[in-house]
Amino acid sequence: MDSSALLTLARWLAGEYENRDQAIADPIWFVNLRMWYRPLPHRLDGNLAFFAEQANILQLENAYRQRIAVLHEADSQLSVQYWAFRYPEQFRGAGRDGDRLASITLDDLEPLPGCRLIVTSTATTYRAEPEPDTQCCFQYDGATRQVVLGFEVSNTQFLSFDKGVDPETGRGIWGALMGPYRFTKCRDFASELPI
Repeated sequence: MDSSALLTLARWLAGEYENRDQAIADPIWFVNLRMWYRPLPHRLDGNLAFFAEQANILQLENAYRQRIAVLHEADSQLSVQYWAFRYPEQFRGAGRDGDRLASITLDDLEPLPGCRLIVTSTATTYRAEPEPDTQCCFQYDGATRQVVLGFEVSNTQFLSFDKGVDPETGRGIWGALMGPYRFTKCRDFASELPI
């Protein structure tokens, strides 16, 4: 049975977001993005899971960073484990087309060791940060890539701290280099949660 804390986190995550105001205020550092955290219509190994991707607002058909975020709870500790798609192009655009999510199974995914976030809460937010001394790495275009993940979510906003880093130097190369991306929920998908 899901705790009320886990269900609140899931409801707050479930949405379509954009950072239009931030992109207008600071266009040099922040691209205008649309981001989706869309619930899968079924659970993965008994856990609530989300399909996540994002796209430049001018090229929604070219969404990228397709991934699955699985919510876990053990001993009252919430966490989020990210999984990669074996063939992400097969699911590109599924954030806008929720019917495509029904076919996703664990066979479509590969685990991302080191890509687990520990979730803490306040009265108005949930904050997810990497486990200590871990590195979230994945293969892309034949090279090892590293990303530092993190977010803070409320019922109307999502702050993304995700940034790509050079695995050799640890220097940030893309993403939240000048502070978090500040997304506002423009569509709610909580009614799609399989609860």
